[in-house]
Amino acid sequence: MSTSEAPVVAVLGTGTIGFPVARNLAEKGFSVRAWNRTASKAQELAGHGVEVADSPAEAVREADVVVTVLKDGPVVSDTIKAAEPGLREGVVWVQLSTVGEDVGSLAAFAADRGLVFVDAPVQGTRQPAENGQLVVMAAGPRDVRPKVQPLFDAIGKRTLWVGEDGASGAASRLKLVLNTWVIALTHGVGESLALAKGLGVDPAHFVDVVTGGPMDNGYFQLKSAAVLTEDFTPSFTVDNAEKDARLVLDAAERAGVRMDSTAAGHARFARASARGHGGQDMAAGYFASFTD
Repeated sequence: MSTSEAPVVAVLGTGTIGFPVARNLAEKGFSVRAWNRTASKAQELAGHGVEVADSPAEAVREADVVVTVLKDGPVVSDTIKAAEPGLREGVVWVQLSTVGEDVGSLAAFAADRGLVFVDAPVQGTRQPAENGQLVVMAAGPRDVRPKVQPLFDAIGKRTLWVGEDGASGAASRLKLVLNTWVIALTHGVGESLALAKGLGVDPAHFVDVVTGGPMDNGYFQLKSAAVLTEDFTPSFTVDNAEKDARLVLDAAERAGVRMDSTAAGHARFARASARGHGGQDMAAGYFASFTD
């Protein structure tokens, strides 16, 4: 640990999740440095007490904990390699991104450089991240948990420890299972509303019937509202959802598990992106239902 009272945390990646993660850590008393490939996305953090770094290596220098919150495994790998000149042996690397089977190569890099690797993907999108209400799924050495648990408590409402070895991939595999459910829910809402439109059914009647019943949930309400109001401000984009669906399918193929619905969901996200909705909220997968 550093000699200062507050641990120094380097946050690499300040996008939809990374920005509020860095801000919430600073507000909870951590000393935070942040870096983002698009520098302008990190600059606003300076107003929240976060030091903005010009490079990954600068951000991690003298850090006690390094947190990566990036798009996918290859981007995480490129970024941590760029940070290598500033990394010290024994630093804890908390990996929050959805990386799928790439977790193995990331853990191997950590082991080769003497880093303590904690695989900790999170469940939740923009609003839970902003409110410090993410769910953290973590795998890492038991003796490092007292160091990282206060960090998880600052960004999340709950931490589920699923193993003592980050390299096992247990946390990242659990995240893929959860993403399978999210994909199913998203397209279930989108296709139902698309069919309502096609059949001339008032979509508000569909939502009204579901509301308050056994099929209702907060996610249904959020995504149906996004479609009905045509407000696709991204909590998680179509392009990111397409990436996550692809990670699920890759893992399932290696496991010998058929994922017909997820394969169809992946195709829908890809089709919606090709129609110009890639940067919108994943609820915009709705547009994949229409041919014109």
